[in-house]
Amino acid sequence: MAIGKIELREDSPGDQGSAAYLCEASALAYLGEEAGKKAFREQLGLEARLFSVDNTQAWLGTNDAHIVVAFRGTESPTTIDGLKDILLTDAMNLLVVPEGRLGHDLAAAGVGARFHKGFVDALAEIWPPLSAAVEAEVKAADRPVWLTGHSLGGALALLAAWLLKRKFVAVEEVCTFGAPMIGNRTACEAFNREFAGRIHRWVNGRDPVPKLPSMSLVANEFTHPDRERLLGPHPMTGLVEFLGGVASKAAGGILAGTLLDEAWKGINAEVATHFLDCYRELLRG
Repeated sequence: MAIGKIELREDSPGDQGSAAYLCEASALAYLGEEAGKKAFREQLGLEARLFSVDNTQAWLGTNDAHIVVAFRGTESPTTIDGLKDILLTDAMNLLVVPEGRLGHDLAAAGVGARFHKGFVDALAEIWPPLSAAVEAEVKAADRPVWLTGHSLGGALALLAAWLLKRKFVAVEEVCTFGAPMIGNRTACEAFNREFAGRIHRWVNGRDPVPKLPSMSLVANEFTHPDRERLLGPHPMTGLVEFLGGVASKAAGGILAGTLLDEAWKGINAEVATHFLDCYRELLRG
């Protein structure tokens, strides 16, 4: 279904026009500082500031009506191994009770709540200056706060929503695109209680990243908070159909080298479904 004007709408939770607006913000979060400031202003009508510490970046964009925080995601790799290296190995897919001030706030999710260590560590680096800036904006003029991000950025946006709530900052909506899982069931159930109707996880059905880290044999306790907004075909349909075709050809005696070439092309096609251009196209219908 095609959408109308791309704008943020407080009166319609989960509105696809709001999602398209935040998808653009998530895309602009990948830009450098000068290009990003110009693009946020010209494309979304937001005056934006970049917060960057080590490899974690977030943009705080504001106008008279809204406050938008857009986290940069992982720079897009070109292979499924690249995705797993960045989102699983490098990000340390361990379920932990975080330490320090962030750990204290996240512990409020309840006994037994565990979170992805890599994501928490990434957010901890940037959180003090970013949260102070968000609080200052709310204090200056109380406006709806929207959080968004693509891939890793979506995971950081979810965690940031919890931390802002602990600072008594109301969150209008968390809108993520192709985000991986952030914690175990106890943690995600707490998010569902605190943000009922305000979390919208937009997922391209063919995108493998929202299935991570559950693809890891040692990280099978991860899950998502509600609510998934499915775009495109049912999850993994494309890959299942593709692999079924490869298996049929193998049974027909096609040479192994040819099959490997086809399998690699198919895997690359699935990885490409994670890119924001795919989400833009699906959202715009």
